[in-house]
Amino acid sequence: MTGADPHEVLTPLPEHLSSQPPPFEEYVSARLPDLLRLGHALAGNPHDASDLVQDVLEKVGVRWTTLHRRGENVDAYVRRAMVNARTTRWRRRRRETLVAFSVVGLDRAVLPHDRFDDEPLWQALRDLPAKQRAVLVLRFYEGLTESEIAATLGIAVGTVKSHTSRAMSALRQTLAHTGSGGETPRTPEGGTR
Repeated sequence: MTGADPHEVLTPLPEHLSSQPPPFEEYVSARLPDLLRLGHALAGNPHDASDLVQDVLEKVGVRWTTLHRRGENVDAYVRRAMVNARTTRWRRRRRETLVAFSVVGLDRAVLPHDRFDDEPLWQALRDLPAKQRAVLVLRFYEGLTESEIAATLGIAVGTVKSHTSRAMSALRQTLAHTGSGGETPRTPEGGTR
Protein backbone atom coordinates (compact mmCIF):
# COMPACT_ATOMS: atom_id res chain seq x y z
CA MET A 1 0.00 0.00 0.00
CA THR A 2 2.60 2.50 -1.06
CA GLY A 3 1.44 6.05 -1.28
CA ALA A 4 -1.69 5.43 0.79
CA ASP A 5 -2.79 8.34 2.90
CA PRO A 6 -3.04 7.19 6.56
CA HIS A 7 -5.91 9.63 7.09
CA GLU A 8 -8.11 8.12 4.38
CA VAL A 9 -11.32 6.54 5.59
CA LEU A 10 -11.53 2.82 4.97
CA THR A 11 -14.15 1.71 2.53
CA PRO A 12 -17.03 0.29 4.54
CA LEU A 13 -17.72 -3.40 4.20
CA PRO A 14 -20.77 -4.42 2.18
CA GLU A 15 -23.91 -4.58 4.33
CA HIS A 16 -24.16 -8.39 4.21
CA LEU A 17 -20.59 -8.72 5.54
CA SER A 18 -20.70 -5.99 8.16
CA SER A 19 -24.01 -6.85 9.75
CA GLN A 20 -23.92 -9.43 12.46
CA PRO A 21 -26.70 -12.00 12.78
CA PRO A 22 -28.90 -11.75 15.84
CA PRO A 23 -27.60 -13.82 18.73
CA PHE A 24 -28.50 -17.49 18.49
CA GLU A 25 -29.60 -17.47 22.12
CA GLU A 26 -32.28 -14.86 21.34
CA TYR A 27 -33.64 -17.00 18.51
CA VAL A 28 -33.77 -20.07 20.73
CA SER A 29 -35.47 -18.17 23.57
CA ALA A 30 -38.10 -16.77 21.24
CA ARG A 31 -38.81 -19.94 19.22
CA LEU A 32 -38.28 -22.77 21.74
CA PRO A 33 -41.95 -23.23 22.74
CA ASP A 34 -43.00 -23.38 19.07
CA LEU A 35 -40.19 -25.79 18.22
CA LEU A 36 -41.11 -28.07 21.11
CA ARG A 37 -44.75 -28.14 19.96
CA LEU A 38 -43.66 -28.95 16.43
CA GLY A 39 -41.31 -31.62 17.76
CA HIS A 40 -44.13 -33.13 19.83
CA ALA A 41 -46.39 -33.27 16.81
CA LEU A 42 -43.66 -34.88 14.70
CA ALA A 43 -42.30 -37.31 17.28
CA GLY A 44 -45.51 -38.17 19.09
CA ASN A 45 -44.33 -37.54 22.64
CA PRO A 46 -42.66 -34.73 24.59
CA HIS A 47 -39.52 -36.68 25.48
CA ASP A 48 -38.56 -37.47 21.90
CA ALA A 49 -39.62 -33.93 20.97
CA SER A 50 -37.10 -32.45 23.42
CA ASP A 51 -34.33 -34.67 22.07
CA LEU A 52 -35.26 -33.81 18.49
CA VAL A 53 -35.26 -30.05 19.15
CA GLN A 54 -31.99 -30.21 21.06
CA ASP A 55 -30.23 -32.19 18.31
CA VAL A 56 -31.45 -29.83 15.59
CA LEU A 57 -30.60 -26.67 17.55
CA GLU A 58 -27.07 -27.98 18.15
CA LYS A 59 -26.58 -28.34 14.40
CA VAL A 60 -28.22 -25.00 13.61
CA GLY A 61 -26.12 -23.23 16.25
CA VAL A 62 -22.94 -24.35 14.52
CA ARG A 63 -24.23 -23.05 11.16
CA TRP A 64 -25.92 -19.90 12.54
CA THR A 65 -23.59 -17.31 10.99
CA THR A 66 -23.49 -19.14 7.64
CA LEU A 67 -27.28 -19.32 7.48
CA HIS A 68 -27.56 -15.58 7.97
CA ARG A 69 -24.76 -14.79 5.55
CA ARG A 70 -26.58 -16.82 2.86
CA GLY A 71 -29.87 -15.11 3.66
CA GLU A 72 -31.61 -18.38 4.55
CA ASN A 73 -35.07 -18.37 6.09
CA VAL A 74 -34.00 -19.70 9.48
CA ASP A 75 -37.48 -20.88 10.54
CA ALA A 76 -37.92 -22.88 7.34
CA TYR A 77 -34.42 -24.30 7.69
CA VAL A 78 -35.08 -25.41 11.28
CA ARG A 79 -38.46 -26.97 10.37
CA ARG A 80 -36.90 -28.93 7.52
CA ALA A 81 -34.03 -30.04 9.76
CA MET A 82 -36.54 -31.25 12.35
CA VAL A 83 -38.52 -33.25 9.79
CA ASN A 84 -35.32 -34.74 8.37
CA ALA A 85 -33.97 -35.60 11.83
CA ARG A 86 -37.28 -37.22 12.76
CA THR A 87 -37.20 -39.32 9.59
CA THR A 88 -33.61 -40.36 10.26
CA ARG A 89 -34.47 -41.42 13.81
CA TRP A 90 -37.46 -43.35 12.58
CA ARG A 91 -35.33 -45.22 10.04
CA ARG A 92 -32.69 -46.05 12.66
CA ARG A 93 -35.28 -47.39 15.09
CA ARG A 94 -36.78 -49.60 12.41
CA ARG A 95 -33.39 -51.28 12.03
CA GLU A 96 -33.03 -51.88 15.76
CA THR A 97 -34.11 -55.15 17.26
CA LEU A 98 -36.91 -54.40 19.65
CA VAL A 99 -36.95 -56.29 22.93
CA ALA A 100 -39.95 -56.59 25.20
CA PHE A 101 -39.80 -54.02 27.98
CA SER A 102 -40.20 -55.78 31.28
CA VAL A 103 -38.27 -54.91 34.36
CA VAL A 104 -39.22 -56.44 37.67
CA GLY A 105 -40.69 -53.84 39.98
CA LEU A 106 -41.09 -51.17 37.30
CA ASP A 107 -44.71 -50.49 36.53
CA ARG A 108 -46.37 -47.95 34.26
CA ALA A 109 -46.94 -45.56 37.18
CA VAL A 110 -43.20 -44.82 37.30
CA LEU A 111 -43.16 -43.55 33.72
CA PRO A 112 -44.57 -40.04 33.28
CA HIS A 113 -47.94 -39.99 31.57
CA ASP A 114 -48.32 -37.86 28.48
CA ARG A 115 -51.75 -36.24 28.45
CA PHE A 116 -52.02 -36.87 24.70
CA ASP A 117 -51.39 -40.62 24.98
CA ASP A 118 -55.10 -41.32 25.35
CA GLU A 119 -56.29 -38.87 22.69
CA PRO A 120 -57.57 -40.76 19.62
CA LEU A 121 -56.45 -38.01 17.24
CA TRP A 122 -52.86 -38.08 18.56
CA GLN A 123 -52.83 -41.88 18.44
CA ALA A 124 -54.08 -41.83 14.84
CA LEU A 125 -51.56 -39.11 13.91
CA ARG A 126 -48.75 -41.12 15.49
CA ASP A 127 -49.70 -44.14 13.34
CA LEU A 128 -49.37 -42.25 10.05
CA PRO A 129 -46.26 -42.68 7.91
CA ALA A 130 -43.60 -40.09 8.76
CA LYS A 131 -43.97 -37.99 5.56
CA GLN A 132 -47.77 -37.85 5.82
CA ARG A 133 -47.53 -36.86 9.48
CA ALA A 134 -44.96 -34.18 8.63
CA VAL A 135 -47.18 -32.73 5.91
CA LEU A 136 -50.22 -32.58 8.22
CA VAL A 137 -48.24 -31.07 11.07
CA LEU A 138 -46.72 -28.40 8.84
CA ARG A 139 -50.06 -27.65 7.16
CA PHE A 140 -52.49 -27.62 10.04
CA TYR A 141 -50.27 -27.14 13.07
CA GLU A 142 -47.67 -24.74 11.71
CA GLY A 143 -50.08 -23.14 9.21
CA LEU A 144 -47.78 -23.37 6.20
CA THR A 145 -49.08 -23.23 2.65
CA GLU A 146 -48.69 -26.17 0.27
CA SER A 147 -45.83 -24.43 -1.55
CA GLU A 148 -44.05 -23.66 1.74
CA ILE A 149 -44.40 -27.30 2.80
CA ALA A 150 -43.06 -28.45 -0.56
CA ALA A 151 -40.04 -26.17 -0.16
CA THR A 152 -39.50 -27.25 3.45
CA LEU A 153 -39.63 -30.97 2.67
CA GLY A 154 -37.99 -30.75 -0.73
CA ILE A 155 -40.93 -32.35 -2.54
CA ALA A 156 -43.37 -31.26 -5.25
CA VAL A 157 -46.59 -29.40 -4.41
CA GLY A 158 -48.54 -32.30 -5.95
CA THR A 159 -46.84 -34.69 -3.52
CA VAL A 160 -47.86 -32.44 -0.64
CA LYS A 161 -51.46 -32.58 -1.86
CA SER A 162 -51.44 -36.37 -2.22
CA HIS A 163 -49.84 -36.86 1.21
CA THR A 164 -52.45 -34.54 2.73
CA SER A 165 -55.29 -36.37 1.02
CA ARG A 166 -54.08 -39.83 2.01
CA ALA A 167 -53.32 -38.79 5.58
CA MET A 168 -56.70 -37.12 6.05
CA SER A 169 -58.43 -40.20 4.64
CA ALA A 170 -56.51 -42.46 7.00
CA LEU A 171 -57.34 -40.21 9.97
CA ARG A 172 -61.03 -40.17 9.04
CA GLN A 173 -61.12 -43.96 8.80
CA THR A 174 -59.23 -44.48 12.05
CA LEU A 175 -61.33 -41.99 13.99
CA ALA A 176 -64.56 -43.35 12.52
CA HIS A 177 -63.60 -46.84 13.71
CA THR A 178 -62.74 -45.63 17.21
CA GLY A 179 -66.00 -43.71 17.44
CA SER A 180 -64.15 -40.48 18.22
CA GLY A 181 -64.41 -38.94 14.83
CA GLY A 182 -68.12 -38.53 14.91
CA GLU A 183 -70.15 -39.48 11.92
CA THR A 184 -68.77 -39.42 8.42
CA PRO A 185 -69.88 -36.16 6.79
CA ARG A 186 -72.83 -36.64 4.48
CA THR A 187 -73.68 -34.78 1.31
CA PRO A 188 -77.15 -33.21 0.93
CA GLU A 189 -78.07 -36.18 -1.29
CA GLY A 190 -77.36 -38.59 1.58
CA GLY A 191 -74.02 -39.96 0.33
CA THR A 192 -70.71 -39.72 2.15
CA ARG A 193 -67.91 -37.35 1.27
